[in-house]
Amino acid sequence: MKFPVIALTSLLLVSNAMAADLKFGVVDMVKSFTEFYKTKDASNKMKGNKDKAMSEMNERYAAYKTLLSETQKLAKEAQDPILTQDARANAQVKAQDKAKEVHSLEQDINEFQQRRTMQLRQEEMELQKGIYEEIVAVVKDKSKAGGYDLVFDKSGVSMSTVPVLLYFKDAVDFTDEVIVELNKNAPPESAKKDEAPAKEDKPKDAAPAKADKPKSSKKSK
Repeated sequence: MKFPVIALTSLLLVSNAMAADLKFGVVDMVKSFTEFYKTKDASNKMKGNKDKAMSEMNERYAAYKTLLSETQKLAKEAQDPILTQDARANAQVKAQDKAKEVHSLEQDINEFQQRRTMQLRQEEMELQKGIYEEIVAVVKDKSKAGGYDLVFDKSGVSMSTVPVLLYFKDAVDFTDEVIVELNKNAPPESAKKDEAPAKEDKPKDAAPAKADKPKSSKKSK
């Protein structure tokens, strides 16, 4: 019984000695991702794509509201006692045809919304994947250059949203070095590009509001 105890003690001593010689490092991947200039560029690109999809959606919805209004008007004419029987019958036929168009357009809008939503998600995932691959490549290069044996992501969380790395001793956090390396080739005008969408938000949001007024006035008429 003595041999296993001695062997286990020896193994623990060797493991402790090996751990003592290891060099640990930590990197905040979330911070690296957030402060990478390409992340901001990708965010601006996605915003433009989402704005374009929203504009396309608004165009379809405007056509839908116009068609629905025409259908409702014809339905009222079909029940208007002032009109002749032939005029009411004609209006009823047209209302039924318009109703079919409304139903078809509803399906088109729903399909378009689902399709564009999936496309936007896929584009965003691909952009994020490419950015993370660049960050990981820089982390690996920094790890090799710094002689680190193990490097952990201190921003990682478990399924219970608790940070995976709760405590680390004698580990070097070289997140800032990674961020500097990532942004060393950032274009000088990238900051101006980031500010541009914020300035354009107001006119973009204001445009649909102005467009809605004539539509609502048509309804009232």
